Amino acid sequence: MIRLHRWLVTFVAIAFVAACSGNPPPAAGPDPTPFPGTPAAPPATPPPPPSRPPEPPRVPVEPSITADPLATMTPEEINQNSPLLPVFFLYDSDQLDDAARQVLSDNAKVLSRYASWVITIEGHCDERGTPEYNLALGDRRALAAKNFLLSLGVQADRIRTVSYGKEFPFDPGHDETAWSRNRRSHFMVVSK
Repeated sequence: MIRLHRWLVTFVAIAFVAACSGNPPPAAGPDPTPFPGTPAAPPATPPPPPSRPPEPPRVPVEPSITADPLATMTPEEINQNSPLLPVFFLYDSDQLDDAARQVLSDNAKVLSRYASWVITIEGHCDERGTPEYNLALGDRRALAAKNFLLSLGVQADRIRTVSYGKEFPFDPGHDETAWSRNRRSHFMVVSK
């Protein structure tokens, strides 16, 4: 114990002499190795990562307004509100007038857009005339519409014709207004 005391006194004396001699204290060096059993200092924590700017709010996606409802409809559903319009004829005629050609041109555009559709053109007549005559006239009306569509580039294998004569009137009336509505070629989508 005396030795330790002497050693301590000597150490304090040397430190005192060094401090009084005007020399600067030694620079701090690396941390001394800790004594065994001494807990190590915790490692320095790294700085936090830079924060991200906040994300803009998400805007809900609206359903597409360009979706084509006709693409998912069955032929029966299409025919309930068909984009294919009928063409009308004068009394006892199968000639296409300007209005009928315009409707057929519009129908050809629809058929071009829906190239898989197969249609039937129904020829109809008013109630006047014999059943045989009206069946023949209805057939000529359906063929007139078909031939015009063919001239516009619609493929023949997509068009069928049938004549109903006066059997299925659109308007059940018995006057010129009803008759003019019944003299027509009507378009039905039969497959897609």
